[in-house]
Amino acid sequence: MRVGVLASGRGSNFEALVRAERDGRLGATVAVLICDRAEAGARALASHYGIPALHVPLSGRGRLVPDEEAELVRALRTHAVDLVCMAGFMRLVGRTLLEAFSGAVLNVHPSLLPSFPGLNAVEQAIAHGAKVSGCTVHFVTLGMDAGPIVSQAAVAVRDGDSAETLAGRILEREHLLYPEAVRCWAEGRLAVDGRTVRILPPHDAPREART
Repeated sequence: MRVGVLASGRGSNFEALVRAERDGRLGATVAVLICDRAEAGARALASHYGIPALHVPLSGRGRLVPDEEAELVRALRTHAVDLVCMAGFMRLVGRTLLEAFSGAVLNVHPSLLPSFPGLNAVEQAIAHGAKVSGCTVHFVTLGMDAGPIVSQAAVAVRDGDSAETLAGRILEREHLLYPEAVRCWAEGRLAVDGRTVRILPPHDAPREART
């Protein structure tokens, strides 16, 4: 299985996936990084690890337009990508990409969805006085952070936490949760039934179980 990563920022989750691959924990190969920002730190990380890194300029902000998505799809297919992983990719994708990679687009979000979707999730948790936050890996759909949930990890909100300190602890959990979710997908162990995702044991994982 070959993974294509979409990123806009520093690339810590991209690096977590690469390190998991090299430690034998990913069950897949990180084939390409695609960034929408030329200055994204993830591009330097890709160079360090010897992974192809593409800059695909995108107009405006928010949801991608079909022509831009088509360009992303072409780039991903050029690198024979099976699974697309969004890792701090600050764009909403639409039907063009989701239909090209049906059931094969994952995202990691810094909250326990469905709580605090969208931007500034950690700041939202702090502002609401949440006692527990965390992170979620989910399938990407047309709705913002609304796809079926694959896995979650809880992180306690401590007295005196700032958005920065809480985000740091959540990020540590993301770096563990995301590679494990990718491994389960690559092994055909994610069975999707509507909004419910079951993670099958390794010995019960025929390829057709993944939808």
